Amino acid sequence: MSLPDLLIEPVIRAALVEDLGRAGDITTEAVIPAELQAVVNFVAREPGVIAGLACARIAFALLDPGLLFAPLLQDGAHVAPGDVIARVAGAARPILSAERVALNFLAQLSGVATATAGIVAAIAHTKARLSCTRKTVPNLRFLQKYAVRAGGGANHRFGLDDAVLIKDNHIAMAGGVDIAIARARAAIGHLVKIECEVDTLAQLEQALAAGADAVLLDNMSPALLREAVAMIGGRAIAEASGRITPASAPAIAESGVDLISAGWLTHSSRALDIGLDFVE
Repeated sequence: MSLPDLLIEPVIRAALVEDLGRAGDITTEAVIPAELQAVVNFVAREPGVIAGLACARIAFALLDPGLLFAPLLQDGAHVAPGDVIARVAGAARPILSAERVALNFLAQLSGVATATAGIVAAIAHTKARLSCTRKTVPNLRFLQKYAVRAGGGANHRFGLDDAVLIKDNHIAMAGGVDIAIARARAAIGHLVKIECEVDTLAQLEQALAAGADAVLLDNMSPALLREAVAMIGGRAIAEASGRITPASAPAIAESGVDLISAGWLTHSSRALDIGLDFVE
C-alpha cells in the first residue's frame, strides 16, 4: 500500500515553501552550527494507526537529499505510546527546518487512519465496509483517502468525474428520482455506475425501478435501514450515511447494508499526537 512520490512531492514542496517564507528558517540558521549532525526519532505519544510516512520522508529529502530517513514501521501499523515510528539522521539544520511540515502531514494523516480503524473495528462482525466521502481538505484528497485505506477503510468516488451520485438537490432540480436516473443513464458510458441518494422508502422504490446500481440511504434509523435492505433484496449496493460514529456504526452496519460512509473521517479527524525527539 503506497502512493508514488511523484504525486506526493508537489504537495510537500508547496508546504515547505509556505513555511520557509521569504527568508528561510532564520531561527535554525542563527542557533544551529552548519556542521552539527543529529539523530531524531518520530515517537507516538498515544495509541493509533500510522499513515503518511512517505510525506515525512519527502519533506526531509527536499531540504537535504543527504538526510537518512529510516522508517521503523509501515503505514497501517498500530502504535502504542512510546513506539518509535521512524528515525532521521544527518545535518541538524534541514532536520529542524523540515520538522513541522513532516509532523503536520504524518500526524494529520495518522489521525484519519486512526479514526477509520476505530469504526472498522466496531463493525468487523458485520459484512459492511466503511467508506470516506468527498468531504476532504482541498488539494489533499488523495492523501486523506490514502489514509482511510491505511486505516482499513474503503474509498468512495475521488471526484465528480468517476461516478454518478444523484443527490437530493439533483432530484429536486431534475423533477424526480426516475427522471434524474434516466437522464444519467442516457448520458454516461457503460462502465460508469449510478448511485442515487434516497430519504424515504418511496424514493428507494423509484430508484430501484429506475435501475440504480447503488442507493445512498441517508439519515435512516437502523430499523428503517433494515426495511430498506429487505426491499433492495440484493438488486443494488446499499450504502448508509448520516450520524456515523463509533457508537452508532455497529447498529447501522447490523442492518445489513453493504457500506457505511462518513465524511468526518477526512474533514474532522483529530491529528494523532506524534513527537520528534532529539536522540544525539
